[in-house]
Amino acid sequence: MTDMPKDGFEIAREEGLSKGRYLVRLDGHEAEMTYSRTGERMIIIDHTDVPDALRGRGVGLALVRRGVEDARAQGRVVIPLCPFAKAQIARHPEWRDVLKR
Repeated sequence: MTDMPKDGFEIAREEGLSKGRYLVRLDGHEAEMTYSRTGERMIIIDHTDVPDALRGRGVGLALVRRGVEDARAQGRVVIPLCPFAKAQIARHPEWRDVLKR
């Protein structure tokens, strides 16, 4: 599944039975945010990796935003173990509705 968000990055999503990832391929580089599924209604964001060549362009933020938007649309809750995802969600109070309480 691929989507073109407002950030202008094409974000692909790959999801298996227990793991998934969002990825952006741009200028010959690949950035990703990975997660684990715990049942049908919860995901744990465990890692975000943006290569140096793509830093400062909002790619990591776009990956987290897409994960939050998809979780909301699918009625899932999110546990952000990844420090980057956790920091981005903390900076965006409008995303906190998807957090596990």
